[in-house]
Amino acid sequence: MRHTDSERLPTRATLRGRLLIGAALCAAVVGLSACTTFTTVQRHGYIVSQDQLDQVPVGSSKEQVDFVLGTPSTTATFGNEVYYYISQTTETTAFLSPKTTDQRILAVYFDTDRRVERFANYGLEDGRVVDFIARKTPTTGAEASFLKQIFSSAVGEEVE
Repeated sequence: MRHTDSERLPTRATLRGRLLIGAALCAAVVGLSACTTFTTVQRHGYIVSQDQLDQVPVGSSKEQVDFVLGTPSTTATFGNEVYYYISQTTETTAFLSPKTTDQRILAVYFDTDRRVERFANYGLEDGRVVDFIARKTPTTGAEASFLKQIFSSAVGEEVE
């Protein structure tokens, strides 16, 4: 039985071409789906609920604050004792650097009798962003570049 041109079976080259086009379309779909916005939200620190705050009114003992709110993120090192409960929310989109979207600091101030004197809530609008997970300690002064170090050592000068 002979096939006419319109009834011809596809050749290997035609099948290979269709397969390559299909593979290219799949790769394009996967590649474009990776370009969609990919944002992760991370919350760090201790988030104090209103229910917990209601359990430690002004006049509560330091022990009660320790029991209800737990160990503070940090404490003051001077004057009357202050507990700081710090939380931070960051958003990271794809490969970009994280952006701080919210920061809360609950300060619990104690009087000389170790009783809660007052509470204070601080946020981003109250000051600069605090970097809790700094990979580098900031210092004052200029940082010498690699080339400056090489040229300075070549001429016998000290790098500042």
